[in-house]
Amino acid sequence: MSNKNKESNQKINIIVIFASAIAALAGLLAGFDTGIISGALEFIAKSFQLTTIGKETVVSMVLVGGVIGALINGMLADKLGRKRMVVLASLLYIVGSVASALSPSELFLEISRFVLGLAIGGASASAPLYIAEVSPARIRGSLVTLFQLAITIGILAAYFVDLAFTASGNWRFMLGSSFIPAVVLLIGMFGLPDSPRWLIKRGRLEDAKKILNKIYEGDTTQVSTEIEDIQSVIATESEGSFAALFKPPASFALIIAVGLFIIQQFVGINTVIYYAPIIFKDAGMESSKAAIWATVSVGVVNVLATFIAIWLIDKVGRKPLMYAGLIGMILSLTGMGIAYKLIGSTSSSEIGTITVIAVWIYIACFAFSFGPIPWLMMTEIFPLQLRGRAVSIATMTSWGCNLIVSFTFLSLLNAIGTSYTFWLYALVGILGLFFVWRLVPETKGLSLEAIEEAKKEKFHV
Repeated sequence: MSNKNKESNQKINIIVIFASAIAALAGLLAGFDTGIISGALEFIAKSFQLTTIGKETVVSMVLVGGVIGALINGMLADKLGRKRMVVLASLLYIVGSVASALSPSELFLEISRFVLGLAIGGASASAPLYIAEVSPARIRGSLVTLFQLAITIGILAAYFVDLAFTASGNWRFMLGSSFIPAVVLLIGMFGLPDSPRWLIKRGRLEDAKKILNKIYEGDTTQVSTEIEDIQSVIATESEGSFAALFKPPASFALIIAVGLFIIQQFVGINTVIYYAPIIFKDAGMESSKAAIWATVSVGVVNVLATFIAIWLIDKVGRKPLMYAGLIGMILSLTGMGIAYKLIGSTSSSEIGTITVIAVWIYIACFAFSFGPIPWLMMTEIFPLQLRGRAVSIATMTSWGCNLIVSFTFLSLLNAIGTSYTFWLYALVGILGLFFVWRLVPETKGLSLEAIEEAKKEKFHV
């Protein structure tokens, strides 16, 4: 049963906005701890005399932790609830940031960044899910996209922090500065309600009713309808064993979610985020300072273009934005490859300018499409009984692919060259167009329960 029309006259409730904003801070921390290492790495390498493998390990431990954090979230989210998992993640953020700043050795730093990864993996799974489950259908896309916006703001903030401490080389302040937003997230989450859908699933109907009354501002008809929809879906589901994830309609949803995250990472986004200064220097930027400022510009474009998604995602839908984003990324990646082919035959300043513009287009297209949409759709397409575990598998896919792409980027550059590396990522974008066209449904304006019912009708289950 769709609530599309039933919600059309509802006002945007301040509780929903506040809950979404606080939960999205988990995204800011994920972005910050992802981006901060790009400016700190060389100073860390000098302090601990890191080898190339040592550098890669320091970077990748966050990603390893992200995979395991998502796995742990899957085992606990449906039992403890989305809110408690975000609270746990905020505690791990605090511990990881302080420990990173105080690290006396390479091994201690790697362990500290692994703890940060646990926080990022857990929060990446639970925070978007929490936002989706407290949001009305008509604005759910925009509110969940706040999580991706927060990631981009976190990355940009990390670039500015790196810039502020580059002169002194104080990498400990760089890594420790995420302590403050982590504390804000922890305090803020204590004041937020649990997900009403999770409460109903756990049999806490009265608690869910109180929260829904606040969300819908006392509209008892809307509250009753919402509860009936959730209960009717729960009544037709099994308890939700792990094996059920691999049976229709959940298996179809799993293929979509995992596929979207594979595309998200294998178009090469985090190679640009992690290695932007290296990319710009190789393309002809004559000074490290110019390369860092070019990197900051990437962060600015990333943030601004995410507002396009917030503006359009609930108006034009998910699929049109994905098509537009993929086409833009394919063209810009192709252009970046051509620019690198011209090195030596064209002035370095011209190559540097072409590369910066191509990267801006690439980042902008990613930011309004495959940046936010996989995080949104993973919260929309899974049955309630399986949602926590399924979302964790999707999140594990994101961080696992992130790890693979980031760890292989420099090796690919050495093996096939920069141009062919970018063209390989462009090929992934072309495959992504076909995947979205053939498999991905449009979920704009549908309640979570309506999406679930549509999947059941498709598979006659």
